Amino acid sequence: MQDSSCNFNDCFLCRFCIPEWKEAIAVKKQTLSFKKGERIFVEGETVRGIYFLYEGFAKVHKRWIGQKDLIIRFCRSGDVLGHRGLGDDAIYPVSATAIEDVKACFISHDFLEASLKTNHGLTYTLMQFYARELQKAEQRLSNLAHMEVKGRIAEALLDIREFFGADQDNFISVIITRQDIASYAGTTYETVFKFFVELQQAGIISTTGKSIRVNKKDKLMQFVQVEANKGLPGTVH
Repeated sequence: MQDSSCNFNDCFLCRFCIPEWKEAIAVKKQTLSFKKGERIFVEGETVRGIYFLYEGFAKVHKRWIGQKDLIIRFCRSGDVLGHRGLGDDAIYPVSATAIEDVKACFISHDFLEASLKTNHGLTYTLMQFYARELQKAEQRLSNLAHMEVKGRIAEALLDIREFFGADQDNFISVIITRQDIASYAGTTYETVFKFFVELQQAGIISTTGKSIRVNKKDKLMQFVQVEANKGLPGTVH
């Protein structure tokens, strides 16, 4: 859904382009709105352009083993969506879905190329963004390959808590479903449910409905460290 408003202060594109280029952006961009649960773009679709998120939260995910989804990352205001589809293939290799209502600035592939050629600061910042995303993706793949499931779920909870923050009652400020936690940790809903019961009995987390509160961050970190150490050479198990 297209929206007429645009937040030039929070949009990644607007923040890093030269002031003179904002007039061109105002003409070429579209401000799009997506409801909670709505797909922003779909894996396998032809690339239309790139999205700069300035309101709401989204998840980037792809088809994985047994038709399950693997969540690659979560996104918030200031993040970029759709950059994985840029290149010679011109096909989105991942999907993006709003987990809360989202507003995003959308620009076409052609206008992005013109923007990068004109705005060296934008090009450099986007290059740094790509490098950070690659490092994070490599670490995530390593953890999925070498860390056992309890460590992955514990790490997922810590990552989600850090990314979204907490409300005044110390619950994670955004409702993240157990299925999304499973998809982020590379496991099943049933495994997450069973481990949550264990964590709640130990007082490490508590839940109210779908809301989750991390009570003992250090205890969750112990699961991550134990599982990570199992993969180190010379470690005695």
